[in-house]
Amino acid sequence: MTENTRQTSDEAASAASEVLRDPKATEEEKQAAGSALSQTPSKVDPDE
Repeated sequence: MTENTRQTSDEAASAASEVLRDPKATEEEKQAAGSALSQTPSKVDPDE
């Protein structure tokens, strides 16, 4: 299996977060937002 190297920008991740918190967002919008966030690099330092 190959490693996924695609990453979502901070701006796109922020927009996706807003969609997930929007009670009026459709299921399709939430799925797309979740997909975008799954490609966002972790902000946690793995050495800590």
